[in-house]
Amino acid sequence: MITPIQDPTSLSIDEQVAWLMQGTNYGDEEMKQKMTAELRQRLIEAKQTGRPLRIYCGYDPRKPDLHLGHTITMRKLRQFQDLGHDVTFLIGSYTSLVGDPSDKDKTRPVLTEAEVEENARTYVEQAYKILDRDKTIVRHNGEWLAGLRLLDLIQIGQNFTVQQFLQRENFAKRFDKGEPIFLQETFYALMQAYDAVAQETDVQIGGTDQLFNILIAGRKLQQALGQKPQVALIVDILPGTDGEIKMSKSLGNDIPILAAPADMYGKVMSIPDHAMPLYFRLATRWLPAQVAEFEQALADGSRHPRDLKMALASEIVSIFHGDEAAVAAEEHFRTVFQQRELPDDMPELALAGPIGLLALLKEAGLVSSNSEGRRLVEQGGVKLNGQTVSDIKLELAPTGEEQVLQVGRRKFVRLT
Repeated sequence: MITPIQDPTSLSIDEQVAWLMQGTNYGDEEMKQKMTAELRQRLIEAKQTGRPLRIYCGYDPRKPDLHLGHTITMRKLRQFQDLGHDVTFLIGSYTSLVGDPSDKDKTRPVLTEAEVEENARTYVEQAYKILDRDKTIVRHNGEWLAGLRLLDLIQIGQNFTVQQFLQRENFAKRFDKGEPIFLQETFYALMQAYDAVAQETDVQIGGTDQLFNILIAGRKLQQALGQKPQVALIVDILPGTDGEIKMSKSLGNDIPILAAPADMYGKVMSIPDHAMPLYFRLATRWLPAQVAEFEQALADGSRHPRDLKMALASEIVSIFHGDEAAVAAEEHFRTVFQQRELPDDMPELALAGPIGLLALLKEAGLVSSNSEGRRLVEQGGVKLNGQTVSDIKLELAPTGEEQVLQVGRRKFVRLT
């Protein structure tokens, strides 16, 4: 297991820049170089003046549970915290009411204030698995957006054109298809831009789906209102366990940050080899030199991809559960998957009498529905005592001996 750097403040300015820019993606190399130069200058000024930079990232808590993809911007916030800067975790209490259209080809459903507030409580608590609780400023953008008058909104809107919004890819597609683009969707970028103004932000962090909101709208409005435009730190999007599509719970390719250590470890081990470099850059505490070493070893074959992936899985489990849990998860993986032995700590379920296979799978928590159980049986993903089960109508009953029911490669239950 690679030990994270103990004192990031000992890094030189160039090393800090390389670390902070690791995993960024602007879709344009010239823009990336511009933002790199601006970030370097801000860091130099902060060192000279002793004033920490003001960094923030906004989060619209539309769902209460986070997965690894949600934490990529939080990882970047933590880097700034470790370098001694002021970090704000901004809850989009007002932007959530509109819904961010940035990565959507249809209008988002509108949440109520009560839904936003309930989700926010869970969201922040989970974020502390990445962020330093004692160094994190938590704010809600309703603090300033709730007080804006219609005249204020008109004056903000004077800095932008309708054409700028229609050039955005998701809006352009909907426009070409004749699908509705509701007026409040254009407000979102204006509201997020005003977040930067209200906080006098030095650096804003966001994913590539936030490029327009941060790089165009935020910087432009700050300049229009007499502020120095923020540095836009745009990080790449983490693919799911399929290695191709953006991580999403609805697609089933996510790695929940509340997953048990062994399950989290196993899910990381399931990602394809070609996706590893992005995980190295985005989801770990590793410095650029360490990432480069791993990427080189993967490219030239000097280390087996499995060994590199195990190091990655251990690092991710360590971040969320600690070093001891990471060691135990690795041992569990070696036992179950490499040595093909059954885990000692599998849950138990007592059979009171005959029960159908699909009902048992659901009762044991191995599937969420009968349809999922049926699909897994049809795909050969269910085993009883090491043998693949193909009969959906199979009934199981107490035999006087222990039986082991297995779903996929990571889920087991001992039947007693």
